[in-house]
Amino acid sequence: MTRGLMRSAPSLLVLGLLTGCISLDPDYQRPAAPVPAAWPKGEAYAAPAAGVPVAANVAAEKGAAETGWQDFFVDADLRAVVGQALDNNRDLRVAVQNVLAARAKYQVQDAARLPTVDATGSAGYSRTGAGGTRRETKSLSAGIGVSAFEADLFGRVASLTRAELETYLAQEETARATRISLISEVATAYITYAADKSLLRIAQTTMESAQRSAEVTRKRLTNGVATRLDAAEADTVYQTARANVASYTTQVAQDLNALEILTGAPVDPARLPDGIEGRVFTLAALPAGMSTDVLLNRPDVLSAEHSLKAANANIGAARAAFFPTVSLTTAAGFASSAFGNLFQARSQSLSFTPSVSVPIFDNGANQANLDYAKATQQAAVATYEKTIQTAFREVADALARRGTIAEQLDAQQATVRSAQTSYDLSQARYAQGADSYLNALDAQRTLYSAQQTLVSVRLTDASNLVTLYQVLGGGIK
Repeated sequence: MTRGLMRSAPSLLVLGLLTGCISLDPDYQRPAAPVPAAWPKGEAYAAPAAGVPVAANVAAEKGAAETGWQDFFVDADLRAVVGQALDNNRDLRVAVQNVLAARAKYQVQDAARLPTVDATGSAGYSRTGAGGTRRETKSLSAGIGVSAFEADLFGRVASLTRAELETYLAQEETARATRISLISEVATAYITYAADKSLLRIAQTTMESAQRSAEVTRKRLTNGVATRLDAAEADTVYQTARANVASYTTQVAQDLNALEILTGAPVDPARLPDGIEGRVFTLAALPAGMSTDVLLNRPDVLSAEHSLKAANANIGAARAAFFPTVSLTTAAGFASSAFGNLFQARSQSLSFTPSVSVPIFDNGANQANLDYAKATQQAAVATYEKTIQTAFREVADALARRGTIAEQLDAQQATVRSAQTSYDLSQARYAQGADSYLNALDAQRTLYSAQQTLVSVRLTDASNLVTLYQVLGGGIK
């Protein structure tokens, strides 16, 4: 058996060396990014830093891609909630299992590049006739063999293996995108909860103030000092705030439900924010001076590129189908009618059965498969380019919001201060009889609306930074 295996080993070695020595894959060239090299400029965008050197641009791009979420989110409670989501979120678990499934498929395909060696053993017994004419036959065999191994002379199996590898890598990037998206969704839900808590508190404060004013107005009406119109207007402010309290109470509860479906488990109440005022959730800004090349590191873009490479490899496999296929079946071992003689030299057996299949006429199936692979590859190119375009638009939109939000926030804070002053003065003038109650009510409505708008702007400011972190590719440290 040993000499038989030694005689067949060179053949297997030669075939192994020949495996994948030829590749019919098209030369891969990354498509040029169909977007400008620089971000948009204009009144909506923050002015870029003057004289930023190329090295600084590279560092900025690297910083945006490698800033871990634990570094970016500076609020300790928010970090804890995000960590809970990463441990428990079911969508993320599905994404992880999809990666494991893709890796297993790749490993199955990769195993086809090398021979499969099996150990075999069998025994047989037959008897014919009866009495003196009875004949008995016994057979025993043992050995190892290679069954129908394809010598990959034209790289078909290697191309299919590359395609599965790229599919697996694309799935890995998809899982990374899911993770970054989850972090962003949790942060946004958390900040939204904080904003609605602030709106609820403002509505409660306004309702209490309006209730006191309504009670005073009703007493003044009874005493003949105020009019029925004053009482009706005061009650309108109170009822409006009362309705808002009910609405925001519901909204806060729904915000918590949305947050807990993301975290996959109840959130510790001690980790929940009381409001958005005075809370710093994230870094104040991301690295500046980045070129649009940073988009190439986004996981969805990388996933699309891996899918393109897989389609490229499938073309090579389809081309290889036009060439002959060489298969090998070989076995070496022992065969005997008695176990005592099974492993003796004269019982050795060896079989070597190569076969060649040459495509002659297939009704155009091979050509159709090649046409399909080429069309799929072109579709993958378009998908890759569209992914980059979408990424560019998402970042540009976020930058446009970032460029003006500080001015809007400052203006709204000034508006609230002015509205508060106006309300205080109107209340004082009304109490002294120097102004009508309608003016005091208008000032109260203006203040209430300005406070609500300020919360909305603060929510936009905080959410915009989270969005920028996500659309620039985030990090998963």
